[in-house]
Amino acid sequence: MEIRQLASFVAVAEELHFGRAAARLHLAQPALSQQIRRLERDLGATLFERNTRSVRLTAAGTALLGPAREVLAAAGVARRSVRAATAGEVGRVTLGYVGASSYDAVPRLSRAVAADLPGIELVLRSQTYSGEALGQIAAGDLDLGFVSWTQRPGISMRVVRDEELVVALPDSHPLADREEIAVEELAGERFVTFPAARGSAVREAMTDLCHEAGFVPTVAQEVPDAYNLLTLVGAGLGVAVVVESSRRIQLDHVVFRPLAGRRRALPIALAWRSRHESPALEAVLRVAERVLPSLD
Repeated sequence: MEIRQLASFVAVAEELHFGRAAARLHLAQPALSQQIRRLERDLGATLFERNTRSVRLTAAGTALLGPAREVLAAAGVARRSVRAATAGEVGRVTLGYVGASSYDAVPRLSRAVAADLPGIELVLRSQTYSGEALGQIAAGDLDLGFVSWTQRPGISMRVVRDEELVVALPDSHPLADREEIAVEELAGERFVTFPAARGSAVREAMTDLCHEAGFVPTVAQEVPDAYNLLTLVGAGLGVAVVVESSRRIQLDHVVFRPLAGRRRALPIALAWRSRHESPALEAVLRVAERVLPSLD
């Protein structure tokens, strides 16, 4: 029993006329009659009573009509599902995001994917550091991620925003009343920052800034995330270099001041494996290109 045989049977059963059924299926009438005979032979039953003036379903034909329609409907769903998956219209894409830098981009992309690609499940995963997120993308544990821009073999990136670096200080700090602060003025300070061994782009940028200013930063404490970092700053344990979007984390006793002189920015990029075989990921990337313009 074949799908095309069932399609021929249903057409004749609904038209009760071989000529009209053949025209509906875009078949020659002899070919249609041959399909019905093969189906009857496979089932070992006569499905139609035929004479020169009429076609009627037999009891066996009547019993087959309902199940045949269900099989054809299921086959149609299967075809549509495969086509949608091939076109990237269904599937699952995992998106990692790091820190405050992606707080506005994530909901923008998530809403656009939900509106444009309702068949795709966009799974959001919070990541702690860019280095860890990049490792997961390279390993295939993440499909896509917002990370600090870098060059890494096998990873494609598109810069979507620049994050200015600023200084976070306790509101009681002598420099808190300044409009901007030179990095050199922080030479004697104790710093609260992210762990060096975890691939934090902000930690690397802070260290580079201090070295360029002629000193090695004194690290008072390392913390795993921006919220805890700013909590310790507010408690007076030290100062911190953070990205501008950290201002979204509103805590008492913490102020943010821009760096004096040439401003330093940290490029934030959307990253994915250069070689992949995911139509769903390609579809999400097309949406991202529209709603998150590139700054490259």
